[in-house]
Amino acid sequence: MTGSTAASFTADDYRARMERAARTAAEAGLAGLLVAPGPDLVWLTGYAPPAVTERLTLLILAAGQDPVLVVPALEAPDAHRAPGAAALTLRDWTDGKDPYAATAALLDASGRFGISDNAWALHLLALQQALPGSSYASLTEALPMLRAVKDAAELDLMAAAGAAADATFEEIRDVPFAGRRESEVAADLDRLLRRHGHEQVDFTIVASGPNGADPHHEAGDRVIARGDMIVLDFGGLRDGYGSDTSRTVHVGEPTEEERRVHAIVREAQEAGFRAVRPGAACQDVDRAAREVIADAGYGEYFIHRTGHGIGVTTHEPPYMIEGEERPLVPGMCFSVEPGIYLPGRFGVRIEDIVTVTEDGGRRLNTTTRELVIVE
Repeated sequence: MTGSTAASFTADDYRARMERAARTAAEAGLAGLLVAPGPDLVWLTGYAPPAVTERLTLLILAAGQDPVLVVPALEAPDAHRAPGAAALTLRDWTDGKDPYAATAALLDASGRFGISDNAWALHLLALQQALPGSSYASLTEALPMLRAVKDAAELDLMAAAGAAADATFEEIRDVPFAGRRESEVAADLDRLLRRHGHEQVDFTIVASGPNGADPHHEAGDRVIARGDMIVLDFGGLRDGYGSDTSRTVHVGEPTEEERRVHAIVREAQEAGFRAVRPGAACQDVDRAAREVIADAGYGEYFIHRTGHGIGVTTHEPPYMIEGEERPLVPGMCFSVEPGIYLPGRFGVRIEDIVTVTEDGGRRLNTTTRELVIVE
């Protein structure tokens, strides 16, 4: 997390998040939460320890108890400087000592705990050995909505990230496409996202011609030609919060079929957006977008969910997919991104990040959803 993001939140903000997380865990029947380094730890405390370390770092949250951060002694100075450190009790340990025995002493020996999805198996297995009566569930399984509802400050950061992605699209549409490799345009996207404030770029999909039928195509050496439809999907983190947008452009004049398919996807994306409102089920967004594409005869070519949540990571719960009956709540942020993918020919995808408001939804991406002609 960058300094500018950390400055956006106070120790009281982090304390409130930790208290809410502990309370939610108790309501879910858990003895507590064990949070390893990663996005959950950053969101809860503002602390991002070194990316590569085998030493145990673990935040312990339980209702009615002060939050405790178990941290290696050599990293304790950095942990003390974290924005949320004032709300934490730090327990450091030195090399040569057993951090698992020390951690086990802080836990209910027979409790069931939520644990970060990205916790190392090394650490989880050692905790299980130290507490053979304990059990564990991944945070995504146990508390999937932990970070889903954003507060006003988070929504401001999400909006700024979306605006930066929009500014990137406005510039990329003016660069040369024909005669250049996909990887060269992807490098332009990376450069522009960073110019507009992104500290981390997670993906720059440039899928031209038949590659557009692969939703997660990695930009490669294919040379873009006139007549190509091109799916652009790009995003990352700006001040710790995610952007993710897709637009489909065409090099030169498109065919009538290409225009028709793009118009169907645009209509489906609009239908998905219109389905966003408090109390609607996540699957309602998927159904609304999918119905348009199916009615147009392209249902078998829409091969992924309509959307995913976004926040301090670019993909997280909730998911806009059939079977997800969880209700939408004001402050949730997620993508609405239907697509049609015609194997061996071309693909079309249009994506905005949307936040749920008190009476509907608000797009965080506002660039044109019309088919843009590039050169």
